[in-house]
Amino acid sequence: MSASDQLSRFLSENSDIQSVECMLVDPNGIMRGKWAPISTLNKAFDEGINFPLSLHGCDIWGREVPATELHIESGDRDGFCRAVPHTLARVPWGARPSAQILLQTYQDDGTRFGGCSRSRLEAVVDDLRKLDLHPVVAFELEFFLFKPRDEWASNQPEILDTFSEKDDQNPDNQRMYSLDALAENSAFFEDVRHAAELQSLPIDTIVKEAAPGQYEINLNHRDNALMAADDAVLLRRIILECARKNRLMATFMAKPFIDQPGNGMHMHISLLNSKGENVFSGQGGRPKLENAIAGLIETMAETSLLFVNSLNGYRRMQPGSYAPTRAIWGENNRSVAVRIPASGENARRLEHRISGADANPYLALSAMLRAMQEGIEENMRPPAEEVGNSYDRTGNELPASMGDALAKFEKSQFAARAIGPQMVKIISAIKKAELETFSNEISPLERSTYL
Repeated sequence: MSASDQLSRFLSENSDIQSVECMLVDPNGIMRGKWAPISTLNKAFDEGINFPLSLHGCDIWGREVPATELHIESGDRDGFCRAVPHTLARVPWGARPSAQILLQTYQDDGTRFGGCSRSRLEAVVDDLRKLDLHPVVAFELEFFLFKPRDEWASNQPEILDTFSEKDDQNPDNQRMYSLDALAENSAFFEDVRHAAELQSLPIDTIVKEAAPGQYEINLNHRDNALMAADDAVLLRRIILECARKNRLMATFMAKPFIDQPGNGMHMHISLLNSKGENVFSGQGGRPKLENAIAGLIETMAETSLLFVNSLNGYRRMQPGSYAPTRAIWGENNRSVAVRIPASGENARRLEHRISGADANPYLALSAMLRAMQEGIEENMRPPAEEVGNSYDRTGNELPASMGDALAKFEKSQFAARAIGPQMVKIISAIKKAELETFSNEISPLERSTYL
């Protein structure tokens, strides 16, 4: 079905809808956009809706970063943001019947805009297709549920978690994999599943995770990397909106509590050929998988800023925390950065375990797929795999701070190959601005210590 036919059918089947949420993902992975009349969809599916390119040059707080050269210094030019057709869907929140559409940014000459993260992933996927390599990708997202802000006793977030009478004496009870914890929040999770069904998101399992109030939702794999990344950003929005509907607060902040596990975004990746065969299985499959892993290990430190893209995210990377601290790999081992999960041969794949849940899925996946491609093309060999608890060893350490990660990222030739020179410039400028802001802030701890 053509995009125009898809739009016509949607409007015919949803004649009560009055407005549409037009959404773009910025380099930080934040969803931005506007509400518009439903008639706007015609333009979105045709030449595109006008948005300033500077939307892709804002820091984490939504402030302009002049060093990106996307703001007034360049005339604050408009881009043309076209619909991603398969993301057109109803949304079950809002005061009146509404739809949503995800957009991708193009320049006025019709070419992809280098500062659009979805466009950067599309370029990487196009290059893989020329090699008869077609990614299969699935995302896993962790998050915390909190009580609404107006119910917090202090400025600290209060975890949404109820306990049995026995557990009242042990508030640190993690209740990992607890069915009771899921049942206690069943209304929220039913809303999530309903919204996902409306938007054709392939939700798989929902589990109670390792910290009080922490959960994980897994998505089924897609044989389309762009759609898989779309799933991840749309699932984050669903979780946030369904939490709001249930008078809750959800967060994908990488490390909300220093003494509890953080939120990760794990990605499972395999590669198919044009026959639909997994190139990591069969004769020669295992060596090719190790080639891909070698590419990831080789480039991991210099692109860690794309996987851990916040100042807070580096607090998550702690020994023993199930968040990797070294560029290493292993089979069926969750203490490493790249894991080969236990599976049948036809499902052989790798799991990338570094990214925080707040990372930009398009950019993180772009760096991974480009690294895998180069590892295969250059027949790279990985270091020896790690067995057992890898936190007990040293070597191949990943950046321990955003400043360290930024320094490596700016010098990286691979980063420019993975996401393009313009995106490297934009992210570098944004992260410098964010670091400067954090360094100029006096914390309450400093005041309580030195006043």
